Amino acid sequence: MLARFGLDWFIFALLGMIALARVWPEPGLIEGPLSLSALTNYGVSLIFFFYGLKLNLDKLKAGLSNYRLHLLIHGVTFVVFPALVLGARTLLVTPETELLWVGVFFLAALPSTVSSSVVMVSIAGGNLPAAIFNASISSLIGVFLTPLWMSLILQNSPDSFDLGGVVLKLAVQVVVPVVLGVLLNKRFGAWADRYKTPLRLFDQITILLIVYTSFCESFALNLFRSYSAVDLLVLSAGMLLLFFGVYGLILLICRGLRFSRPDEITALFCGSKKSLVQGSVMAKVLFAGSAAGVALLPIMIYHALQLIVASVLAQRMARRS
Repeated sequence: MLARFGLDWFIFALLGMIALARVWPEPGLIEGPLSLSALTNYGVSLIFFFYGLKLNLDKLKAGLSNYRLHLLIHGVTFVVFPALVLGARTLLVTPETELLWVGVFFLAALPSTVSSSVVMVSIAGGNLPAAIFNASISSLIGVFLTPLWMSLILQNSPDSFDLGGVVLKLAVQVVVPVVLGVLLNKRFGAWADRYKTPLRLFDQITILLIVYTSFCESFALNLFRSYSAVDLLVLSAGMLLLFFGVYGLILLICRGLRFSRPDEITALFCGSKKSLVQGSVMAKVLFAGSAAGVALLPIMIYHALQLIVASVLAQRMARRS
């Protein structure tokens, strides 16, 4: 019953990691080559290696020609999202909520999610090759565009922001493993498809560890002391409003451009979603460790809401078809 509404054990596990970091932060604060923080870095590289291993270049080529759809999805993901949040800054931000707003802007600058976008497009009857192409390319574009957007916000922060260093670190941690995986796709791609369920579990466990270590540092420095339950409810409402605002805008553009129904479905699901995997990875690189937990809070809320809402919408579209 919970699965019908986009809820699964992972969402509850995310909440559990936050609670565990609150009551037992010590393991997440340990440093060293075998610490939890270091292990998550190794895990992230493996996540993207396996991601590249599952990328079939022939399937990507099949969705390459539909340039109007690609431009719409990536334009919304990397331009419209940040512009909307940036425009709302003067209306909504106070000195107490500045760091939280930075987290919302970070969410807006992230690439689209891969697996859940493709799954939702498949359920709803959309253009699956185009969904695979756009969701896959979005992750690689985000390695360069997300830090570029964040440099505009963080360049005046107390911590120095080295754009070139950030991009280089993300390239080593994300792009290089993906490229290695793609090169080995023909030899081990079938193996990756056969064990995609265990590999997905590995992805989720790594993300849970990233969330735990990030929140350990935030709780240790009491960064959440100025936020109340009302603030979190307002943040959740804002994330829901952001999702439906972008979703509605994409729908209007698709109707105006007279997209086919499958292309419209693909644009709606690929253009309105954001990647928790990329968010977890980039938060560790972009933010000082103590601020990473606060920065991750908006994307975690958005992740849960987008799964719930998109699941309901996809199933409704499937019944309508």
